[in-house]
Amino acid sequence: MTLTTRILVAMVAGIVLGSILNVIAAQGWLAAGLQTFIDDNIVNGLFDVVGRIFVASLKLLVVPLVFVSLICGACSLGNSARMGRIALRTIILYLITTAIAVSVALFTAVLVAPGEGVEMSGEANYVAKEAPPLTDVIVNIFPSNPVRAMADGEMLQVIVFALLLGFAITRAGEEGKRVAAFFKDFEAVIMKIVAILMLLAPYGVFALLAELFSKLGFGTIVDLGKYFLTVVSVLIFHGLVSYSLLLKTLVGLPPSVLLYKMRSVWAFAFSTASSAATMPVTMRAVEKRLGVKQSVAGFTIPLGATVNMDGTAIMQGVATVFIAQVFGVDLSIGDFLAVVLTATMASIGAAAVPGVGLITLALVLEQVGLPVEGIALIIGVDRLLDMVRTAVNVTGDATVSLIVAELEGQVDKTVFGDWHADVMTVETIDTDGDPERPHFLDEEPELELDAADATRD
Repeated sequence: MTLTTRILVAMVAGIVLGSILNVIAAQGWLAAGLQTFIDDNIVNGLFDVVGRIFVASLKLLVVPLVFVSLICGACSLGNSARMGRIALRTIILYLITTAIAVSVALFTAVLVAPGEGVEMSGEANYVAKEAPPLTDVIVNIFPSNPVRAMADGEMLQVIVFALLLGFAITRAGEEGKRVAAFFKDFEAVIMKIVAILMLLAPYGVFALLAELFSKLGFGTIVDLGKYFLTVVSVLIFHGLVSYSLLLKTLVGLPPSVLLYKMRSVWAFAFSTASSAATMPVTMRAVEKRLGVKQSVAGFTIPLGATVNMDGTAIMQGVATVFIAQVFGVDLSIGDFLAVVLTATMASIGAAAVPGVGLITLALVLEQVGLPVEGIALIIGVDRLLDMVRTAVNVTGDATVSLIVAELEGQVDKTVFGDWHADVMTVETIDTDGDPERPHFLDEEPELELDAADATRD
């Protein structure tokens, strides 16, 4: 099996096993002692430990990968004018895709009306965190202590410091060249760690999904079926259609290649529900499978994992209309425009971690005068939706990266056109601890023929 196939099989197996365990627990088919043993030692023990270790291992690489990749990207670009052009194009495209996402979500929600007929529970309660002032958000982008920013995972501050350092390295002469060479080697080592962790991905994906679905009852999905299906439908449409149209219209590249080569990234995103945790895998896929040069991918992917939250914006658009309908509040055209603007801007700087969408949704609801308590209605299904919208977010990161790279002439068309680029089979670790060379499906084994062999059919 290829690695992608193994991950997909593990994902399906985890969902099936988790669902079976959930049904068994709900129906009470097992003796109390045996059920307690399974819950304590299998679900909350083995699955929980393996899943958390896997996610922690991925997050371990986020800060060093972002830091080193941005420095290498800045060094590769060299020309500050070109760097500024790439940054401007990337930010504009991310804002455009987010605005499209929330607009489509609002239109679909008004058309479907998922909140009609849903009764408000008297126990609904949700306490929202207070949003920081816009001035503080802008000031906090710039780090006063880069080491603390890395320790706290403040990604925008890490990005700013890495770009500044990379810009300085390109102008430091021979000393800068030596430092740049060090970071280039460091990046190769980090990407090797990513490759090693990907070998363990099927086990981590299986454990994460088995634990989640063993605890997630399908009753909540049935109760909010119309809302759930509306959000999922818009997410799928945006992930498959909107991005494809942008890619085809702006640069003329075939969307089928992008969608085919993002399969393993989707599995990671769906399992972890975190753009940050998936970022090392997204980076590898964009560079090794889509052919985007490191000078562009090193900037666009880390920035996208931080500011590009199209999936979250879709949820916020549908949830706003849903909550308004439940409470019997009519939204005006001005309210809809305010939702588009607020959801788009709220995605910038939102932490790329599970559940952050509910925090930013509170800001959107307050902007249009809706009760924040309505969020309690959708919490039950939000974890599952979070998994789907994370897959949409990483697809948007890859799409924007590919568009910007093509506009800059930074796409390796040989890699992009190779359907089997970077498709690894099962790798092993040799006795020295170094991964063996990956096997590629498009390579034929080299055969040495003697003179007699060469004359045979």
